[in-house]
Amino acid sequence: MTTASPSSSAQAAREALAVRLTHLRKDAGLTGKELSARCGWHPAKTTRIQKAAAAPSDTDIRTWCAACDADDQADDLIATARAVNSMYMEWRRLHQGGMRKVQEDWYALHEQTRICRVYLSNLPPGFLQTPAFATALMEQITAFQGTPNDVAEAVAARVARSRFLYEGEHRFVILMEESVLRFRTADPETMRGQLRHLLAVMPLASVSLGIIPFTARRTIWPLEAFYVHDDTMAVVETLTAEIKVMQPRELADYTKAFAGLAQMAVHGDDARALIHTAIDALE
Repeated sequence: MTTASPSSSAQAAREALAVRLTHLRKDAGLTGKELSARCGWHPAKTTRIQKAAAAPSDTDIRTWCAACDADDQADDLIATARAVNSMYMEWRRLHQGGMRKVQEDWYALHEQTRICRVYLSNLPPGFLQTPAFATALMEQITAFQGTPNDVAEAVAARVARSRFLYEGEHRFVILMEESVLRFRTADPETMRGQLRHLLAVMPLASVSLGIIPFTARRTIWPLEAFYVHDDTMAVVETLTAEIKVMQPRELADYTKAFAGLAQMAVHGDDARALIHTAIDALE
């Protein structure tokens, strides 16, 4: 099976906004050149906006609506454009003031989520990270991105999410590649503490933790990390960006991929054995 590019939801939303603006122009009985003249810009700009090749600013949208005698639609279109822009966010932009704010946003999202399905091929999920592991990881991210260092505050905000493992009716269904247990993301002592923490949370009623062994017969290849929140949104993490997937077709792909990955995972004693083996390898 193949999945669509995780950025295509954002592109589809941009195209939908472009279609709405194009229909607004046509409903006003204007050609592209006529609208451009009323807006006071070059016709090429109108073409780029209508082809979703350029994102209109708030001012562009207000000017466009005014040219079409549709000022009453400007606020709604601006809100739509801002939502589109938030679907694909570069980490450097998100972290331009440090990482704490992003971690607080994740806290709010998990607070609203009843069932979170998580797949990871590189790191334990933030809500299962120990403070020592989160500190080591965030120091690496800050150094790589060259963004402001607020690691202590960001770690506190990240670790705070673990409360949802114990409170409310939240449910976390987690799948990890065995590689997550083996990567030396931090020093041996920190890694040992992180792996032991995974063992400690496994008995919780809110947690289902599956490990996909190296030896599993692959029916789906390793993927980028993704979180599916209540089957209404998937958040995909790439090297450079956080991508929010809301298009039903793509959500179905991620749900299908998660189901296939789950069939390759081991749980219970078999999963604990893999974690113990990884701990022993640190000795």
